[in-house]
Amino acid sequence: MTNFSIKWLGTKLIVLSIMYIGLSSCGTGKQFSERERKLIQNDIATKPMRVFLITKKSDSVLLRTKSLPINTKKDNLLINKLANRMLATVQDSASLGVGIAAPQVGVLKKMIVVQRLDKDNEPFEVYVNPVIKKYSKKKRPCPEGCLSIPNKRAVTLDRAYTVWLEYQTLKGKKVKEKVNDFVSVIFQHEIDHLNGILFIDHLLKEVEETK
Repeated sequence: MTNFSIKWLGTKLIVLSIMYIGLSSCGTGKQFSERERKLIQNDIATKPMRVFLITKKSDSVLLRTKSLPINTKKDNLLINKLANRMLATVQDSASLGVGIAAPQVGVLKKMIVVQRLDKDNEPFEVYVNPVIKKYSKKKRPCPEGCLSIPNKRAVTLDRAYTVWLEYQTLKGKKVKEKVNDFVSVIFQHEIDHLNGILFIDHLLKEVEETK
């Protein structure tokens, strides 16, 4: 989580977003686009992937694009390889974080990895199609950063202390879970990525609300 100084050009952003949507699985009958398949398959499962950065125009457009659901009954080998490479990326010394979302490695699919600091041994776990169904009224001010935003850290004030989640495992099992405190913030941060939202958007919202 890290410096942000980019001016958006509305028309170009819309055009580039459409290009990315066109490169996704929509209309192809395939769950993963050819671009996504190449990204996932271009190395072994234990090899970290390149982290997409907001400071690069083409990367930033993808990071602002909404992700698509994953059908866990299809493309099992590809889904599992994506999960393994995301795990390798978030734990790599060059990136090293407590969570990562598939868009951050260039794949517009609803998958995130979160370090469960609330569990024994603090494991990293994979979540497919995660959704926050409910937010607590209680807030949790939290220092945040992002692997896709170099050299930027700040405290967000509007994160819920508790969230109620629904998600699937890699095998397709549906799970409901309540999480609290900092781990709740990690889930909110990563699920935001799936909707094209970055933590700096929360900072801008807070500034607007204080005017």
